Amino acid sequence: MASKGGNKHLFTSESVTKGHPDKLADQISDAVLDSLIACDPGARVACETLVTTGLVVIAGEVTVHNPKAERALLNVEETARRVIRSIGYDDPAIGFDYRSCSVLRSLHSQSPDISQGVTRGTGTDKAQGAGDQGLMFGFACDETKALMPMPIHLAHRLTERLSTAREEGIIKWLRPDGKSQVTVEYVDNVPTRIHTVVISTQHTEAAIEPRTGNMSKKAREAIIRKIIKPVMMAECPGLWDKRIKYHINPTGRFLVGGPYGDTGLTGRKIIVDTYGGRGAHGGGAFSGKDPSKVDRTASYMARYVAKNIVAAKLAGVCEVQLSYAIGVAKPTSILVDCEGTAVVPEKRIARAVMDLFPLTPREMIRKLNLLRPIYQETAHDGHFGRRGRGFTWEKTDMTAALRKACKV
Repeated sequence: MASKGGNKHLFTSESVTKGHPDKLADQISDAVLDSLIACDPGARVACETLVTTGLVVIAGEVTVHNPKAERALLNVEETARRVIRSIGYDDPAIGFDYRSCSVLRSLHSQSPDISQGVTRGTGTDKAQGAGDQGLMFGFACDETKALMPMPIHLAHRLTERLSTAREEGIIKWLRPDGKSQVTVEYVDNVPTRIHTVVISTQHTEAAIEPRTGNMSKKAREAIIRKIIKPVMMAECPGLWDKRIKYHINPTGRFLVGGPYGDTGLTGRKIIVDTYGGRGAHGGGAFSGKDPSKVDRTASYMARYVAKNIVAAKLAGVCEVQLSYAIGVAKPTSILVDCEGTAVVPEKRIARAVMDLFPLTPREMIRKLNLLRPIYQETAHDGHFGRRGRGFTWEKTDMTAALRKACKV
C-alpha cells in the first residue's frame, strides 16, 4: 500500500519458547548430538525426536568410533530426561514430566553408501564430500545490530524473555510452552514502527480470573509490562509507542500445553530457526545433524558470508545461496543477491566470496570450529543473530578482507 509518506508494508515473523513441543524435540536431538560429539568429534549423527503425551521417541542413524562415545549412545534416555527437566517439565500437573515419561529409542548406524561419500579418501571425490545434496541460504540485513530482520529478531528476544521470566521467577505463573509473533511496519523498506505483538504463553491457574475462567487483565498487563516492553526498549526504543496492538493469549487461556497439548517433532520450526520468512530457506532442518551434513554447516557458512558482506557495508541486504551434491566437496553453485543494495557489482562480491571463504565441508567445519558440543544452545531462540562463543558464524572478522577484495 502506498501513501504520501512512502511505500508502506507490514511483515510478520514468529518464534517459540524452549518449552514448545517442536523446540523440545529439537533440543533433545541436539543434546544427543552434543553428548556424542563431545566424546567423538567424528561421530555421524542424524537424530530425530518425537514428543507427545507421556512419550519420547528418539530415532535415526548414528555411527561412533570409540568406547566413550558408545557409552554416551547407550545413555540417550538419560540425556533426553536431563533436557526435559532443564526446560521446566518437572511437574506431573503439567501433563508431561521428565520422571514419568517413557523414552523409546531406535538408532542404527549410518548407511555405508552415504559414509563413503562423506569420509575423506573413500568416495569418488577423495576430499570429504557433502553428506547430502541440497541448497542452503544465508541472509543478513542492516535492520538490527545483529544484522537480522527486525520481526524475527524481536520475536526471538520475546521468547527468550518469556523463558528468563519463568526461570528467574519474575512472573511466577508462567509455564514452559509459549509463542511470540511480531508485525513491523516498513516505509520504503525501513522499519518505522511496531504494529502488532502476539504472545501466547502457557500459565498456571494463578493467571486465571475466576469470574470469567480466562486469563485476567492483570496477567495480560504483566506480560506487556514485564515481557514486551523491556524487550522493545532494549532493542528498538524509538519504535515503542501507544499505537502497538497487543494480543495476549487471544484464545482466553493456555493451561494445557507442551507435549501434553501438542505433539512435537524435530525440524518442524525451520523458519523460526532461520530468518522468519524474510530470507529464503532450502528446506533442510538443522537439529540432530552433525557437521558433515551441509543442511546445517553450509547454512551456517552462508549466514557468515552474508553477515560479513553487510557488516563490511558492501550492501544493506544480502542473501547467499550455496548448493551441493552428495559425496562432492565443492559447491555446485554460489549466488550472492543484494536486492539492489550493493555498492559494487554483485559479481565482484561473489568473486570475493569464492576467493576468501572456505566452502567445502571439511574447510567450513574447520573455519567455524564445528566439531564441538555447541548445538543444544542453538536449538532455541534462533540459530542466527545470537551471541556466545558457540556461534562462530556470527563473527564479522572478514569485513576488511572483503572490502579490500572488492576495491572499496
